[in-house]
Amino acid sequence: MRLNPAVEEAAGNPFLRVAEARRAAQARGIEVIDLSLGQPTDPAPPAVREALARAAATLSLCEYPATVGLPELREAIAAWIARRFGVTLDPDREVLPTLGAKEPIALLARLFARPGDTIALACPAYPIPERSARAAGLAVAAQVLRAATLWLPDPDAIPWGRAAIVWVTNPHNPTGAIAPPALLEELAQRCRSSGAILAVDETYSEFWFDGEPPTSGLELGDRSGVVVFNSLSKRSGLAGLRSGFMAGDPEIISRVRRHRSDIGTTPPVLVQRASIVAWSEEEHVVAARERYAAKRALLAAAARRAGLEHVGGPAGIFLWLRVPDGDAERMFELLLERSLLVVPGSYLGPGGEGHLRVSLTPPRERLTRAAELLGAGTPAAA
Repeated sequence: MRLNPAVEEAAGNPFLRVAEARRAAQARGIEVIDLSLGQPTDPAPPAVREALARAAATLSLCEYPATVGLPELREAIAAWIARRFGVTLDPDREVLPTLGAKEPIALLARLFARPGDTIALACPAYPIPERSARAAGLAVAAQVLRAATLWLPDPDAIPWGRAAIVWVTNPHNPTGAIAPPALLEELAQRCRSSGAILAVDETYSEFWFDGEPPTSGLELGDRSGVVVFNSLSKRSGLAGLRSGFMAGDPEIISRVRRHRSDIGTTPPVLVQRASIVAWSEEEHVVAARERYAAKRALLAAAARRAGLEHVGGPAGIFLWLRVPDGDAERMFELLLERSLLVVPGSYLGPGGEGHLRVSLTPPRERLTRAAELLGAGTPAAA
C-alpha cells in the first residue's frame, strides 16, 4: 500500500496513551475515576431530547442533508451569537453548521494552506490543529506558552510571512487562560497584513468563573480573514450529537461549504433540529456553569491540600495544576494508583511539562470522591 508518510509518521494521539494507562490500571484491579477527558456527563436538556425524538419520528430519513445546513439552524446560531456577543451575522453567508468543532478545525489546514506553508499555534494545546496540519504535509510553528505571560501567545513570536493559519484557543485548553480583546485585535490585524487566517477555537466560551466572560473573534471590527469555531459538545453537554458551527469571513465559509459537498460531513437533519432547540435555550447552560463552578472549587481545594496548585486562568472545564518538583509523569502514576486518572501536561505538547490537566466533567458524586482521594495525604511530597 502507498501510505501518506505525514500521517504514518505523526505522533499518536496523546489521549490514546491515557486510555492505555486506564486499561492497565483496571487490569490491576484499580477502580478508576476518570479525570482525563473533557466529556460532559450532565443529562441532556429534556427539550433537546424531545426535539430529537420528534425529528426521528417525523422525518423521512431518506434525504441527504443540505451542505449549508438547515436555514432555521443557521438563524438559531446567528441569534445566539447576537445575544451572547452582541454581533449581527448574515446566517446565509457567515454561519455554517458543522459536525462538531473538530470537523472544520481538521479541515482548515487542508483547504487554506499550500506546500511549504506553516501553521502557527501555541503549546500546550488541544492536539487536532497540529495533527491535521502535519497530516496535510505542512510545517508547524509551536510557540511555547508560559505561566509568566499568563499562558497567552506573543504575536512577535509568530513566523509572519510563512504562516497560513494562526490558531488561538479562547479560553485556552488546557490552561483556562482568556485572551483579551486587544490581543485578538492585534493578531487579526497582523494576519490580514501577512495574508494569514486567524482561527479561534471558542469551544469553552461559556465556562468562566471569575471576571468578565470571554469575548469572541466575531466581535472584532474587521472580521475579514477571521473564523471562529464553537459547538454544543461543551456548552450544552451534547458531545454525542456532534453538532457545532464555524462563523466569520464569508469567503472562508464559502470555500469550506464548497469542499464539504465532496465529503458529506453535514450533521444529520434530526441532529440539526435538536440543535436549534439547544442554541435557543440558555437556562441549561447557566445551570451547568454553576455546577462546574462548585466542582472547580471543591477539586481545587483538594489539590491545594495535596500540594498541587491551580496555576491556570479563570475559564474552561479543567484545572491546570503545577507539580512542585516538576515530575508530572511520576505524579500521574501516583494519582492513578490512588484511582485518579489525569493527563500529564507534557502529553499536550511543549510547555506542559511539570503540570497536570484535571477534568471537572465527572458527576458530582464521583468528583466528590475524587476530591477525597486527592486530598488524602500529600502525594506531592510522596
